[in-house]
Amino acid sequence: MQNKTVFQFISEPSDVNYGGNVHGGSVMKWIDQAGYACATSWSSSYCVTVYVGGIRFYSPIKIGHIVKVEAEVIYTGSSSMHIAINVFSRNIKRQEFDKKTHCIIVFVAVDDEGNKIKVPQFVPETDAEKHMQEYAMKLMDLRKNIEDEMKPFL
Repeated sequence: MQNKTVFQFISEPSDVNYGGNVHGGSVMKWIDQAGYACATSWSSSYCVTVYVGGIRFYSPIKIGHIVKVEAEVIYTGSSSMHIAINVFSRNIKRQEFDKKTHCIIVFVAVDDEGNKIKVPQFVPETDAEKHMQEYAMKLMDLRKNIEDEMKPFL
């Protein structure tokens, strides 16, 4: 079972914002697409996005640059999958990618009626995978605190 999905493509003029760089909405679309591909590959089922958190834009992506979007399962619940997404780009004249964006997306696997279904458990093997799973668990705790704080405003 594959826990990582990588997309690579060239940013296009249609992705441009008023500042001449790639529009943040385009980056968020790529993040969702790569995350969905990763989640469905892991679960072998249709998935829905239930949480997108902490999108961090480090620096802009230029039009005409090579973009790489890496999506990786870092934690699974009974029906949910936490996917870490990192977005990189590079000038076509260089080989090294620079990290541009990071976030975590939580997907839930569902059946044809929209009911949650079980997903295969992710078991981290490397130190890096164990670290990322701990990161996902820490973020879950932080989200619970945020949700509690938001309840009066919902």
